[in-house]
Amino acid sequence: MPPSDDRPGADRPGAARPVALITGAGRRVGAVIARTLHAAGYDVALHYRHSATDARALADELEAQRGASTLLLQAELAELSALPGMIDRLLARYGRLDALVNNASAFFPTPVDTATAEQWSALFASNAQAPFFLSQAAIPALRASRGAIVNMVDIYAERPLAGHPLYCMAKAALAAMTRSLALDLGPDIRVNGIAPGAVLWPGDGKAYDDQQAMLARTPLKRAGAPDDVASAVLWLLRDAPFVTGQIIRVDGGRTLAV
Repeated sequence: MPPSDDRPGADRPGAARPVALITGAGRRVGAVIARTLHAAGYDVALHYRHSATDARALADELEAQRGASTLLLQAELAELSALPGMIDRLLARYGRLDALVNNASAFFPTPVDTATAEQWSALFASNAQAPFFLSQAAIPALRASRGAIVNMVDIYAERPLAGHPLYCMAKAALAAMTRSLALDLGPDIRVNGIAPGAVLWPGDGKAYDDQQAMLARTPLKRAGAPDDVASAVLWLLRDAPFVTGQIIRVDGGRTLAV
């Protein structure tokens, strides 16, 4: 069962504060995005799938800084019927939605000669299907607030990673979605994307030597940090009112390297 929202003050949200929904907010980059937006004055709805302990700890941390500022939303994003309910629960709590950050993502290799339909479904569900239908469910609320959507794309949507064709295809679909929704939802809703480079290595990532070789080809000669991504998200949401339909590379210049 998902954790309940029974923290002190949880029923007294600050109605005047902007509200952001971050998917995959319990861990890694999603948690840093949530902390960054919260520090900037947003109330945050923290979506998670299995990371209940991490999400609860993050919510408690943020509540200690500002009461009634978080909402926990557990959902399996592949279940499309659950997505409108997430928005309904958020609006029942806060009455508004100003920002949607489609951060949740699945990533694993799918060599072309062994890739399966199940892997296709899993990667497209998290990286393309869920962001589209969650955005669709959020449109009325975002239109009312003249809000914004930020999608977590990937530099591999443009320059594919060997052995990961389905992931790269799904992220390319998300990039196309970003531009399409920017065209269709303007002028009321801005839609942009972030394409991170080497920020956090996946748990089953490349060998250390391969990582070092990759960084050696990057103009800034180093990996980035989740804060670099989170700062870009905040800029797009708060400080870029004339920017839409763009995918910002946060990659240390890596896509310039041959």
